[in-house]
Amino acid sequence: MPIPGPLHSRIAPLCTTQEWRDWSGYLCPATYQPSHEVEYFAVRNAAGLIDVSPLYKYELRGPDAGRLADRLLTRDVSKCRVGQVLYSPWCDEDGYVIDDGTLARLGSDHYRLTAADPSLRWLQDVGYGMDVEIEDVSTRLAALALQGPNSRAILESLFSNLSLGQLGYYRLLQTKFKDAPLTVTRTGYTGDLGYELWLPPEHAPALWDRLMDAGRGYGLLPVGLAALDMLRVEAGLLLIEVDYTSSNHAHIPAQKSTPYELGLGWTVAANKADFIGRHSLQALAQPAQQLVGLAVSWPDLEREFGKVGLPPQVAGRASRTPVPLYAGGRHVGQATSLMFSPILKTYIALATLDSQYAQPGSDVEIEITVEYVRGRAGAKVVKPPFYDPPHKKAVQRG
Repeated sequence: MPIPGPLHSRIAPLCTTQEWRDWSGYLCPATYQPSHEVEYFAVRNAAGLIDVSPLYKYELRGPDAGRLADRLLTRDVSKCRVGQVLYSPWCDEDGYVIDDGTLARLGSDHYRLTAADPSLRWLQDVGYGMDVEIEDVSTRLAALALQGPNSRAILESLFSNLSLGQLGYYRLLQTKFKDAPLTVTRTGYTGDLGYELWLPPEHAPALWDRLMDAGRGYGLLPVGLAALDMLRVEAGLLLIEVDYTSSNHAHIPAQKSTPYELGLGWTVAANKADFIGRHSLQALAQPAQQLVGLAVSWPDLEREFGKVGLPPQVAGRASRTPVPLYAGGRHVGQATSLMFSPILKTYIALATLDSQYAQPGSDVEIEITVEYVRGRAGAKVVKPPFYDPPHKKAVQRG
């Protein structure tokens, strides 16, 4: 049974829908307001505040902390400087992805790893014999995601001592809030300008209050998981157990994925020191399938729904129900995350396709069900992300 998180006293009164989801054992709002689109547009046009405390969080300290991280992740951790954050998957010995997350370098021998699934036992196994302390701080750190084009202005109004304008994408700053350590990372799961704030849970409600007060003049709204799901699809960001299956949870080999199949080949530092899965990945660099984006033909949607006298019924929340993809009359993959993008005015999807059909510009067909009858609509392969505003990575000069 899910339990309240460190911010429940703040989010529960705001959740007027009383629609909750279980995220890693914690109660999290699906929507705060009757329309999830209000929250979605708050992030795209102004700012949104999201409780992301349920993430699993681990700290690595000691002379071999970097060595452990380098052994675990596919990225080259030796190139990660203090104050930098890396996104990376990590694999099993066969080169199949177990999980993905971020690694923040907080000090010369101090790192913080986030994960979607519990990972302490795996970290301990990987770090066996190394001079490193591995600590599960999941319940000792709350996390708030402040996302959207106004997020920097809101933060600057609270922390005028921080040079947020010069803080680069996937970089971090460390400061204090009520004499407690606060880490600010320029990261997020929305594909927009944004920051994530990491601090002890006993101080999280006060920080939530300060942010909500400061954000009143900037259009800030609390944002639930339904809107977050739409935002991350537009950003082309993967969701474990939706867009891929962890190799730990797969029942058959066909359910497993390599980084190359997930469009994460850029994260594989094949020439770095040995890491788990490296030797297997050398033989898997030419994947049979690849993760892609799809833009679905609107005229085809109108045609299929028009057969029964309906306009296209595709607006609403993102769908996590996978549907087949076809080319030349044969099954060639599946779309796993689908949605109508309110800002792009296009029906889009994240999908896994046989590699011969995965090149941008390729044409496939997606299964569409209208009044219980299955039909097909054309779709064009595109390279994610679908939405990538310049302000997401921009740095102020001077």
